[in-house]
Amino acid sequence: MSHYGNLQKIKNGKRTYGITPHIPGGFILPETLIKIGEVAKKYNGVLKITSGQRILITNLKEEDLKDIWEDLGMEPAVKNQYSVKNVEICPANFCKRSKYPTIGIGMKISKKFHGMPLPNRTKIGVAGCRNACSSVYSKDIGVLVDIDGKFFVTAGGSAGFYPRMSDIITKGLSEKEAYELVKSILEYYNEHGQMGEKLGDFIDRIGINTFRKDVLEKSNLKENL
Repeated sequence: MSHYGNLQKIKNGKRTYGITPHIPGGFILPETLIKIGEVAKKYNGVLKITSGQRILITNLKEEDLKDIWEDLGMEPAVKNQYSVKNVEICPANFCKRSKYPTIGIGMKISKKFHGMPLPNRTKIGVAGCRNACSSVYSKDIGVLVDIDGKFFVTAGGSAGFYPRMSDIITKGLSEKEAYELVKSILEYYNEHGQMGEKLGDFIDRIGINTFRKDVLEKSNLKENL
């Protein structure tokens, strides 16, 4: 890994690199999108829409990486692998199926916790209904809205090497309560998780009942399943 980008491929001794600018929630201004396209074209980059609601620019030369970041004027999406790597957000405010305009809480979670150091890489998903677009149930932490317009929070999901369905921590929450529960889960995981231990593995180690009890107490919330 270069200081400015990730090694993507070595072919015939030639190394190519990729970079991923931070695009909070996958929402991007037209002028920023145009700038990414112009910079990619300038340096013969290949653009890839990622599963994490971002744009990867790959096929880059290592000697160009510093200049590319300066031309973009953007921050990297991931500065530390063991952190909150991403907060994925559905387009709730613009969707007919949404039960609540969840872009606000999603952006608040992204602004507050993106990049937060943790025992392992952690993804958060936010969705305005139980269809859970952006695969929220497979995220380490999920924030969703039920058919009654109330929030519920999930934890421990993973779609990686060892897939794991998340556990519902509690239901019937307000937006403020859901945000506070996410905060408590991250803090509790940081306090008690082992380095390199995914959140789902941590939950399995201590037991979902213990995890649920402790994070709800930390948030001054009651179990409601």
